[in-house]
Amino acid sequence: MMKFFKTKIGRLRLVALLEGLSLIVLVGVAVPLKYAYHDPSLVKTMGPVHGILFLLFVINTLSVGLEYKWKFEETTWKVLLACLIPFGTFYVDYTILSKIAERGK
Repeated sequence: MMKFFKTKIGRLRLVALLEGLSLIVLVGVAVPLKYAYHDPSLVKTMGPVHGILFLLFVINTLSVGLEYKWKFEETTWKVLLACLIPFGTFYVDYTILSKIAERGK
């Protein structure tokens, strides 16, 4: 787990994991609870948490893209798009970010 804190790509992977999990909890648990049981408390909690993680993901993606000199058309847009799709951050971590982390810069 500590390997994620040592590099920018590691921190991006950690934020991607947290952002993906927060989206799943928000869409898969909190929203159904809100509408099925009329209990918006989890949405009120998870909404801002997910929003902050979303912004951190976007900022970290742009920062890592600049540091690693990613071409926007090849890599950056794919990573940014991932945060809009449920399970997208997990897919991008597996297909792009983990490979970049393995080979370094």
